[in-house]
Amino acid sequence: MTDITVPATRPANPRFSSGPCAKVPGFSLDMLADAPLGRSHRAAVGKAKLKEAIDLTREILGVPADYRIGIVPGSDTGAVEMAMWTMLGARGVEMLAWESFGEGWVTDAVKQLKLDAMVRTAAYGQIVDLAEVDFDKDVVFTWNGTTSGVRVPNGDAIPATRAGLTICDATSAAFAMDLPWDKLDVVTFSWQKVLGGEGAHGMLILGPRAVERLESYNPAWPMPKLFRMTKGGKLVEGIFEGETINTPSMLATEDYIDALTWAKSVGGLAGLHGRADANLGAIAEWVEKTAWVDFLAATPESRSNTSVCLKVVDPRVTGLSEEGQADFAKKLAGLLDKEGVALDAAAYRAAPPGLRLWCGATIDTDDVIALTPWLDWAFETLVADL
Repeated sequence: MTDITVPATRPANPRFSSGPCAKVPGFSLDMLADAPLGRSHRAAVGKAKLKEAIDLTREILGVPADYRIGIVPGSDTGAVEMAMWTMLGARGVEMLAWESFGEGWVTDAVKQLKLDAMVRTAAYGQIVDLAEVDFDKDVVFTWNGTTSGVRVPNGDAIPATRAGLTICDATSAAFAMDLPWDKLDVVTFSWQKVLGGEGAHGMLILGPRAVERLESYNPAWPMPKLFRMTKGGKLVEGIFEGETINTPSMLATEDYIDALTWAKSVGGLAGLHGRADANLGAIAEWVEKTAWVDFLAATPESRSNTSVCLKVVDPRVTGLSEEGQADFAKKLAGLLDKEGVALDAAAYRAAPPGLRLWCGATIDTDDVIALTPWLDWAFETLVADL
């Protein structure tokens, strides 16, 4: 490798993984000392902690009072699956996908539930034309494509008078992007994304129209125990009051509560949005003046402010074979990891070769700014040997 001047400043926190994501600034295990370890989650103390997590979620996200919030097993995947298995099939379905997780929901709907769904897809970096979607059908989509860095710009395309349900996987969007609750009937996310919580737990938020569907519709297929949310045709309200379907981790719950408390300390939802937007802004400023790189997202309005995906556009690299480009991107991420300046920054394995930098609210903008010279250094170091 040719000697290139090494940047003088390093990010204080090099954790740019897109899931699990960076913990809140200043995190230490001492913050979790109040966790009721060795106690039943059904004891009063356990129920109180779970209820606190739900109440803080409602407060910070601004979830309407008539929407239910439940803690469910299986992370965001479990929450989305619960919604799909219990609600789809009552009417026509449209599945929207512009990255790998959306494609996964398509597979589940078409191959597992065997629904005759209208499937709309877009290539990585693009988004489907939301104006063409029939919202009188049930519609399943990700708000933010974690593996593509492409997000829904806003909820304007979703009509208030829709007949179908909107089921929104918002796992890398909640707490970082505006979610129009009146346009969303089901919203899911996981603790390990924007607030850097621990894995395995999902959040399932149901609007009144989703509850109505659950209480009036029985799917044709057998229902796994973990997905059952009704009994005798009525919603099991306890699920949305802290009585979880299976045993939750009280340590992870305490960690989530701590993250929510931190969120309040930085200005609540507006503060969280501002931090993520500032991080995206720092990347955008660098991309604007850097010839070798560009956003994977094709249009500025669809760029994610959390899972920021970048592609190499330098002709010395784009002129390589597909295997050569993939190898260059792998080495680029590997060099950043080796130097300890950006850990887990490789693009998702099914996405186009490049980098993916988590820029959610738990990342400090100073660390993003400190990283950009290292990105240039790593690129110049590797391209010199082509």
